[in-house]
Amino acid sequence: MTTDVTAAAPYGTPYGTPETPRVAVRGEARLEFDPEIARIGVAVSARGTDRRSALEDLTRRNTAVLDLIKSYGDAVEKLETGAFSISPELTRHGRGERVRAYHGRVHITAELTDFTALGELTTRLADLELTRVDGPWWSLRPDSPAHGEARRQAVKEAVQRAREYAEALGARLAALVELADLGAEHAEPYAVAYSGPMRSAGYGGAAQAEVAPALDLEPQRQTVYAQVNARFTMTPPQL
Repeated sequence: MTTDVTAAAPYGTPYGTPETPRVAVRGEARLEFDPEIARIGVAVSARGTDRRSALEDLTRRNTAVLDLIKSYGDAVEKLETGAFSISPELTRHGRGERVRAYHGRVHITAELTDFTALGELTTRLADLELTRVDGPWWSLRPDSPAHGEARRQAVKEAVQRAREYAEALGARLAALVELADLGAEHAEPYAVAYSGPMRSAGYGGAAQAEVAPALDLEPQRQTVYAQVNARFTMTPPQL
């Protein structure tokens, strides 16, 4: 039994044949979308002359922060408590050391979808005693339709580019041989657009009587990038 080398060549050799040449292109898409989620980090601190008073103060402030965030209801998509720490502050006393005070800290992360509420919540948190706010960090959801739109646009660009190459030779595309996502071939870390930290902290004694004004935030548009490699066969060129 013999094999038809001419028929098998287009799929067995990487560069095709004169009868069935191949064209390889890369399709790219870089699109911008409005963010869907904003994340802020909140660090609640406390200080006491003994461990119990520091813990009680930290617990009270942590509860106040959580209650404030939860009061925004559906605007808050996720609320998580991260690291907790309480540590002694040592000072020299004669030839030895003794505990001067205890410092406690709790880290909280909140994700919001209502950016108007975000501006108000941010300043209200920063107005609390011994509370630090970092963020916001803007992002899209992992399953956002924006990612699919970018991939579809990259495929369309690959087809258009291949068609233009073929037409420049007086040929036309015949069939798709391969379509490869560059992320599958060369894994790269997922890039998240980052707006830079907005850091504000409240320090001091008694809380102010007036409510802090809401912060006017401009959400940072997110860039979604997609790349594909595509290979096509085409009709013989008119050279």
